[in-house]
Amino acid sequence: MKQLLLLVLCAISIVTSCTSCGKDSDAPATANNNDNVNPNGSKMNIKIGSYNFTATLYDNSTANAFKSMLPITVSMAELNGNEKYYDLSRSLPANASNPRSIQTGDLMLYGSNTLVLFYKTFSTSFSYTRIGRIDNEAGLANALGSGNVSVTFELE
Repeated sequence: MKQLLLLVLCAISIVTSCTSCGKDSDAPATANNNDNVNPNGSKMNIKIGSYNFTATLYDNSTANAFKSMLPITVSMAELNGNEKYYDLSRSLPANASNPRSIQTGDLMLYGSNTLVLFYKTFSTSFSYTRIGRIDNEAGLANALGSGNVSVTFELE
């Protein structure tokens, strides 16, 4: 009888742990769906002085709205020694979340109209909406320099 009771308890334990594992693995996927971090294949050129970078846009309404504004040349201002930003003339759809870590080459929206291009990797407590990512960020910090800079965004 004790063996049967032990067997039933083990079976319940296995079922419970498998059920909770499934929930844990679904939770991050659901949270990340808000970011729509899967690239949609749209490519964008980013020109900074004599430097050219290619970026892949994410599959979300923010990236699509940004694409409709291209081509655009903006004067991006320096902030915090790790990013350049520009306040767009109109708001874009936003679905902000905290990425916890910003990566060099991330192109994001802060609020509903501030375009941000990051040139250093760091931890953050702020929330952003993902727009795209530079495919090869080598030389990005040098291209952006330490002050304000003119940046052209255009579809390939």
